[in-house]
Amino acid sequence: MEGNQAGSSLGSLIASFHKRIGELQELVIARNMYPARSISDLSAIDTALSSLELQVQSIKDRLREETEAIPKAKKLIVASLKQQVKLQKMSIYAASHLPDKATMLNSDLNRCLLQENAKQYEHNPALSSLKSDEEAVVLPKEKKGRGSPPVWYITVEELNSLSSYMRGRLTLEKVNAAINDMASYAEANAHLIAAPKQKLAENLWEKALKLRDIVTAQAVKGKHFFLETDIKGPSLKLDNSGKAILTVLRHLGRISETRIGQNRVIILMKPH
Repeated sequence: MEGNQAGSSLGSLIASFHKRIGELQELVIARNMYPARSISDLSAIDTALSSLELQVQSIKDRLREETEAIPKAKKLIVASLKQQVKLQKMSIYAASHLPDKATMLNSDLNRCLLQENAKQYEHNPALSSLKSDEEAVVLPKEKKGRGSPPVWYITVEELNSLSSYMRGRLTLEKVNAAINDMASYAEANAHLIAAPKQKLAENLWEKALKLRDIVTAQAVKGKHFFLETDIKGPSLKLDNSGKAILTVLRHLGRISETRIGQNRVIILMKPH
């Protein structure tokens, strides 16, 4: 009985050893199925993941910097827009001082020419008859300090206050450019009125005589003006757009019109 029990215990021990040996064999087979090179592949994957993590972190940092810069960029845009508005206003109103310089130069030139002519009359008696004929057509000198033609630009508010029918497709720049043209016409007419006959071409003398007749009229006395026939651009022309500009400027009090003889005379008004 005891022998049988000892035999069965030994058999159990041998069976346990065989089972352990079988497990070790399976482990060896599993080891051979997954060689050591798989470890290097896992290392490469780990390296790639680390690189991706660094790139993602760099993108996050860059995004944070851009987000922080947005308020500064908005402030810069606002400042730039304000500066642009200031420059636009300066470009519109600065031009009004330019005719003053031109008028001063022309006044000095006319003064020199008159002095030179006076000397010629004194030293050459033969010219005295011409002088008396010229004095018959030359009008009395205009008041000193008359200055250059008024350049009274319109504002955005004034343009927007007009009805859409009157405003049409007119822009602030187009209307103010036409005002510059009007000042040029009036300046040229003032020079023709003041210039001596000897300094004028034959084709201008006839117009100068006509202007000197017009300037004596009470409606234009002491004012700067031009004729409808003077309108020849570059910005103001006698087309539909030009007629609309004249209507707008007359409505806004920048010009007034009168008819003297067969001439339609447009008078430049001064700022109130």
